[in-house]
Amino acid sequence: MEIKFENAKAAYNAASESGKRILAMLIPELNEEPKDTRPITERVKCWDDVVRELGYDPVERMLDHCERGDGFDIEPDEIAYIKLKAIAKVLNEGWEPQFTTDEYRYFPWFYLYTQEEIDEMTEDERSRVVLRSGGHASACGGVACADALSDSANAAANYGSRLAFKTRELAIYAGQQFVDIWADFAFGRKTKSADASK
Repeated sequence: MEIKFENAKAAYNAASESGKRILAMLIPELNEEPKDTRPITERVKCWDDVVRELGYDPVERMLDHCERGDGFDIEPDEIAYIKLKAIAKVLNEGWEPQFTTDEYRYFPWFYLYTQEEIDEMTEDERSRVVLRSGGHASACGGVACADALSDSANAAANYGSRLAFKTRELAIYAGQQFVDIWADFAFGRKTKSADASK
């Protein structure tokens, strides 16, 4: 006898708790949570969403494996890097760069601004500003390397293949949605976004 899954699911939903247990033993798929089919950019809006998609917290996993109490300290840029690798992994949904000649890889691009430049911006432009910089500000970036010069000190950080994205749209989304984590990675300290709601 053939039973359609839709009919079995309807019977499961209408069954008592004991009936559900029996049906789930016969057809285990009935008890599974439905898969979220929304686009990844709708499912992942914050760090907790990344953790949910992965099924574990990579920062907590790393901290569990570190020696504590012996003066060992995890720097903010190291935690940010672990988070950014997880964000890229989740947003890329299994895609990894192959480094072939016909393959494009994308990464978020950030600029540094003086206070005068920030003052001249529209509210929307200011909402994307992460750090106020004085004097001369310069930035250069790529999948292989990125660095920022002439802030309070000299700062540099490498953007490796683990932080590459499969599409331009995902790179832009990752840069804007997780801008504070990118700032922690680039500058090695906590920074505050101009728009605290992000």
